[in-house]
Amino acid sequence: MYRILILEDDELFKETLEDFLEEEEFEVVTASNGEEVLELCYEQNFDLYLFDINVPKINGIETLKELRKTSDDTPTIYLTSYKDKDKLTQGFLSGCDDYLKKPIDLDELLLRIWSLLKRSGKPLEMIYLNDEISFDPKNRRVLQKGEDIFIAGKVIDLLELFLEKKDVIITKEMIINKLWGFDQEYSEGSIRVYINNLKKLLGKDRIKNIKGIGYKIEL
Repeated sequence: MYRILILEDDELFKETLEDFLEEEEFEVVTASNGEEVLELCYEQNFDLYLFDINVPKINGIETLKELRKTSDDTPTIYLTSYKDKDKLTQGFLSGCDDYLKKPIDLDELLLRIWSLLKRSGKPLEMIYLNDEISFDPKNRRVLQKGEDIFIAGKVIDLLELFLEKKDVIITKEMIINKLWGFDQEYSEGSIRVYINNLKKLLGKDRIKNIKGIGYKIEL
């Protein structure tokens, strides 16, 4: 299941967005100001941001600038009442990927969301990992012969990372950012445990150790 963070201080509009996206089977987290967003992003990982610009404490543009400084490249859509070109230019310079002017057409928003998720390299269709094991990225489920085998959340996070970056070497830093965020505690041992769990799932020869650099998946 994809996770979306909404930054919006209009409570009624925020609830409307939340209800709509949850009906579309997204996991939704909400914030009313930029400070809340920064705290949430240090603790959790998200697949997409929906940010209003004119919000309290830290506005949406400055919030995204702060996130981009930490190498957070999460796809971002601004939902804004601003119509002047200067403000919208600021938005794109801060690192946003798209914007929609309020009032929002929810069906159009959904199309923009799926387009960004697809462009970001996140898999959307069922992925067959071997003769028995498949991965449903939309619902974050690992299946064996079609039956859910209930894998731990961080192992699924790790699997998603390998699938999203299947053509590159996965470094320790990439794993830490995906599984623990920016200020959560982790250990070298826990990384090895999750890698070994993934090897047991896929077959030990499918995850290659690149000595001194990281890991690479071979499908």
